[in-house]
Amino acid sequence: MQYRALGKSELTVPEICLGTMTFGEQTGEADAHAQLDFALAHGVNFIDTAEMYAVPPRAETYGATETIVGNWLKRQQRDKIILATKIAGPARSLTWIRNGPQAMDRTNIRAAIEGSLRRLQTDYIDLYQLHWPERNQPMFGQWQFDPKAERGGTPIREQLEALAELVREGKIRYVGVSNKHAWGLMQFVRLADELGLPRIVSTQNAYHLLNRTFETGLAEISHREQIGLLAYSPLAFGHLTGKYLADPAAPGRLTQWPFFGQRYTKPNVAPAVAAYAALARQHDLTPTQLALGFVRSRWFVASTIIGASSLTQLQETLPATLTPLSDEILAAIDAIHLQYTNPAP
Repeated sequence: MQYRALGKSELTVPEICLGTMTFGEQTGEADAHAQLDFALAHGVNFIDTAEMYAVPPRAETYGATETIVGNWLKRQQRDKIILATKIAGPARSLTWIRNGPQAMDRTNIRAAIEGSLRRLQTDYIDLYQLHWPERNQPMFGQWQFDPKAERGGTPIREQLEALAELVREGKIRYVGVSNKHAWGLMQFVRLADELGLPRIVSTQNAYHLLNRTFETGLAEISHREQIGLLAYSPLAFGHLTGKYLADPAAPGRLTQWPFFGQRYTKPNVAPAVAAYAALARQHDLTPTQLALGFVRSRWFVASTIIGASSLTQLQETLPATLTPLSDEILAAIDAIHLQYTNPAP
């Protein structure tokens, strides 16, 4: 396990982060705690969660994941754990979260952090992230910006000012964002630098063999502004394991909740997955090793977020993430990418 600085923060994070969104839905508390124990025993002390989880989001499981993590965290040495969570924003019809939520304003940010601290049974969050932008931008499978979809929202300056209060109070150590595009990322950086507000240290975006859109504009920002990528969905909701090639009805999140993976219904997903799976076999790798090893190999990835529905699954994916890939394999991956460019943005 290697460890990397996260942006300009004093946080040093392992190259693997344990995602927890299955906890409380697909994964019961006992198995979730076993996963956390296994991860920590293998050097993964970076845990990512969110107030919205478990996933898919519904009123009955709202906050369940943080509660499960909190029950585990209270038995740990807190300063040895790097804990990240997120505030849910508006525009996704999550009516059971703060009556909407209606905005990413001071009132909502404060209410969200207080709820997360209570469920997580801790006094502070190491990395507090805005789960998705309040403004209009393409997200979660949308691939075109639509000016007609413009809507009002809390100015980014006000969001940063609200977060600054919580940093001063010691409830947050560092601030990050998630699902951000280039314009928004630079606005957060510019305003923080100009006004002396907390500077974001990371962005958590989808990044995998079927979606390398981060490389176009965000990678340059990552380099020039020292913002680390926390790459989520490195297996593209299980597609990159190859299991759906052999059996489209194979057990998994996408067959249990078909509506949840609409971004993977685009026409070039299946042929791209088949090409990557064939490449893996040519080099005596599993498709999982190829996919996870690729994400870990990228210079802009501070940490790869892996999640599992069971301890058995985590015992496979964690070591697979550490798979080294040769220059020959990486070149072959790029050749496939040029043939099937970002089939699931």
